[in-house]
Amino acid sequence: MDSKLYARVDAWFEAHKEELIRDIIRLVRIPSVSDPSSGEAPFGEGCRRAMDEMLQIGREHGFVTEDYDHYVGSIGTGEKNWDNMIGFWNHLDVVPVGNGWEHEPFEPVRKGNFLIGRGAQDNKGPAVGMLYVMQCLRELSVPLEHELCLFVGCDEERGMEDLEWYAAHHPCPAMSMIADSGFPVCYGEKGILEGQLVSGTKWSDAVISCSGGSAGNMIPDLACAVFRENGELYEEIRKRIAEKRAEEDISLEETEQGFRVSAKGTAKHSAFPEGSRNAIRELSAFLKELSALPEEDRRLFETLAFFSQEYYGENPGISYEDAVSGKTTCAATVLTMEERRPVLHLNIRYAITADPERMTAGLRKAAGAHGMEWKQERNSAPNYFPKEHPAVSLLTDLYNEITGEKTESFVMGGGTYARKLPNAFAYGVGGMRETEEDRREKAALFAPGHGGAHEPDEGLNLRQLLAALKIYAVSIAALNGCPLKFEEAETKK
Repeated sequence: MDSKLYARVDAWFEAHKEELIRDIIRLVRIPSVSDPSSGEAPFGEGCRRAMDEMLQIGREHGFVTEDYDHYVGSIGTGEKNWDNMIGFWNHLDVVPVGNGWEHEPFEPVRKGNFLIGRGAQDNKGPAVGMLYVMQCLRELSVPLEHELCLFVGCDEERGMEDLEWYAAHHPCPAMSMIADSGFPVCYGEKGILEGQLVSGTKWSDAVISCSGGSAGNMIPDLACAVFRENGELYEEIRKRIAEKRAEEDISLEETEQGFRVSAKGTAKHSAFPEGSRNAIRELSAFLKELSALPEEDRRLFETLAFFSQEYYGENPGISYEDAVSGKTTCAATVLTMEERRPVLHLNIRYAITADPERMTAGLRKAAGAHGMEWKQERNSAPNYFPKEHPAVSLLTDLYNEITGEKTESFVMGGGTYARKLPNAFAYGVGGMRETEEDRREKAALFAPGHGGAHEPDEGLNLRQLLAALKIYAVSIAALNGCPLKFEEAETKK
């Protein structure tokens, strides 16, 4: 590490901290959930506004911006040398708000070292932060052998159609780094398989509606079923809630049509479901025991409980793990009713060496055994950046030297833009070590299940972000002399 450069970078970021936070707030105020069906192409009015605002911020900081048909925007130089470019990639779209917020999701509030608002952590704060990394290196006149450019998209959370379109129509940088993971280098990402289990049986007339979850990549924190008036059923539900002392998790309320039963869970990113409670499972497991429900409805709730019961694909028959990337995860994330049939969405993050065709066959078999049909929606192949590339060890070692940690490069279940780009990997800005002060502040500000990405009251730790951006700036300078493409690195050997 160049300690003199780090000291200069540290001083620069401290001097620009408040300006950085103000620019992040400008973006967090914009509700930018990707919505291709909104009529405002390609991803809705909110995403268009977020893209426009980010490019405006880039121009204000002296960079040249380009808008690629509102799918992707770039902030960098006018003439681009693609063969010698390091691209930084971030997304401006956010997951749906969900339930249980104590703060207004799009009225960002700053409390101590935290900025609270949907998208502050994932991924608007890091997006603005990478712009400041480029500005820092430029204003400090740090010699760089590689050209830098920041790219931002607006459909990462929904399916990355933005990057698929961009890569099909425009050049890509020689190497790309995605600031949307933990440190140090994430050189591999599991595959993502999504689809729906569609029931062959309809709900009886007793069920008016049944739903849960709001996004395919979130563990649902709320699920509800509305029933027609039925005194016997209402009384059985009321008694079971009292017996289980489950008022906080299961609630009962009257409606104009009849009555609603609601179940609460804890929202988490579906790639990292450990420690969460799936509201669809909580609701289904409760309702399948009700003797006053018609038998066909009890069987349907039992099936829904079965497929939402665990997170490692054991029940659907697709459990698998490897030494490279660990266990396959499988989460039931959205429940809807179509033509009076329950439809359950599965979000699967499969191990890098898993066979997606065998998984599809397993899902069809398990679905058929429970009276359902598996309808596959997408398969996003895993990403693997050569672990032997010199950038992996260089950036990992530098991170450890600065922080005093002993971390290793890794593979994760989360999906970033790296899977849609050639020669790409994720590097930070998350995963910084928490101080005791950080832990105390989080405990005071956030209820359990709040404060994380995709959770209510999403919070960005500003102290950690600044520390991460300083590491990033020094890291980019350290890549001088490092070949960007693996083939070039191997030739140099």
